[in-house]
Amino acid sequence: MAANSTVRSIGQVLASLKSEFPDISISKIRFLESVGLLAPERAPTSGYRRYRPADVERLRYILRVQKSQYLPLKVIREHLEQLDRGLERPRLDVRPSDRPKVNGVVRPEPAVDPVGQEAARSEELPPRPAPPDAQPTQAGGQSRQPPKQLRLSRADLLEASGLTESALAELESIQVIVPRRGTQYYGREALAIAVAARRLAVYGIDSRHLRAFKLAADREIGLVEQAIAPHARSRGKNGRGDVTAEVTQLVIGVHAALIRTGMDR
Repeated sequence: MAANSTVRSIGQVLASLKSEFPDISISKIRFLESVGLLAPERAPTSGYRRYRPADVERLRYILRVQKSQYLPLKVIREHLEQLDRGLERPRLDVRPSDRPKVNGVVRPEPAVDPVGQEAARSEELPPRPAPPDAQPTQAGGQSRQPPKQLRLSRADLLEASGLTESALAELESIQVIVPRRGTQYYGREALAIAVAARRLAVYGIDSRHLRAFKLAADREIGLVEQAIAPHARSRGKNGRGDVTAEVTQLVIGVHAALIRTGMDR
């Protein structure tokens, strides 16, 4: 009985952290769980989440470094993996003064940066996909599972991205943001676009520009599909996915490099 007294429900965790992190919500906690940063146990019969003291401290650490250091989720994940292996806590060298400014004002990251992984990954050439029979591994040689698919409701998407209802509706009207095919739920890409759209609006890049980006992307998709069609057919149904994944990663790398090259002129 004494052991159970230290276990908290998600509502109790929320209440205990609300004074330190006023923006925290149940949706935000669930989002951090969905991307693999938290893993509370579940009650055997009810399935309710049960947070132990270590889970609460882990959540507090995530929220604290997001709030004070503006770290993306990719970096926070690396920190947590080091702590899980018993290594020393990494130094936090990111300073608010290092962040970009608009009209002389430092622009903070959102309290939860759902696209931290995607943003960090887009700043370098994507890795070449491993052969189909190879399992991706981490530095220690351990097998790494692919990230879980996100399944966000409309309310979840608004909560996690910080977009307003009207802004999301406008982006949906031009099909820049769409639910996952055949569902009413939104995935990782929709969340990445939503957060980017909110942040780009600070610099005057609005839905008109994003529509132009989408039209350009649609043209690129058409070119790629036409180019890989013979290769995809020769690989059969199962091989088509491998061809598409590899070429997609290469095209994204070229696209990002071309934009960086052009912006550096």
